[in-house]
Amino acid sequence: MTPYNRHSMNNLLEVLDVHTSIGQFHILEGVTVNVPRGSITALLGRNGAGKTTTLKTIMGLTPPRRGQVLFDGQPIHAQHTFDIAAQGIGFVPDYRAIFRDLTVAENLQIAERKAGDLARKGELIFQLFPDLKRLIHLRGNQLSGGQQQMLAIARALVADNQLLLIDEPSEGLAPIIVEQLMEAIVQLSAATTIVLVEQNFAVASQLAKHYVILEEGRSVRNGLMTDLVHDHATIQRYLGVM
Repeated sequence: MTPYNRHSMNNLLEVLDVHTSIGQFHILEGVTVNVPRGSITALLGRNGAGKTTTLKTIMGLTPPRRGQVLFDGQPIHAQHTFDIAAQGIGFVPDYRAIFRDLTVAENLQIAERKAGDLARKGELIFQLFPDLKRLIHLRGNQLSGGQQQMLAIARALVADNQLLLIDEPSEGLAPIIVEQLMEAIVQLSAATTIVLVEQNFAVASQLAKHYVILEEGRSVRNGLMTDLVHDHATIQRYLGVM
């Protein structure tokens, strides 16, 4: 695995030799991830490798018992989740975290950190996800799975986030919806740094510039996605795809 240097000005986020336990289970056993500014970094690996736990550790939902998480050069691993989020990190979990009894408009409004956030970001959000503008008065439970995923991502865009953590955005969605989400994520990456967990390697390889592979709670490979797509032995060994 390529060695990492301690804080580099080019990195917006650094996860340094993080170990995380959930109850009696030692889930992460040495994860290191560098996330360059202004790009998409994909966390790859088989189910259970520790990808989602890594995102939750960054957000303080499962605090590390060892190691560091640096955001813009400053340690955040000992902070509460709401303080981490307030610094400009948005999290889109894999279970489409929306309020299903609230309308699209209400879901977006309560994602504001300060008054006027939605007014400032509304044009961008509806440009990326025009379906949400058309469905603005529908409740979350009236949306399709793809529309719920769009709303989940849109909620993370309401506040001024420098970094987005997006977990399994394509899971369970029809191919045409996946294409729409991919296009939106590419447009977002022009202004926002993104860490993407994506089980679908075809999707991840088209979106991400950088990658980190996790296996059994450890980071084992990292580099440029353009190199990985030609490394069939690594893909087969760690991801199980050809």
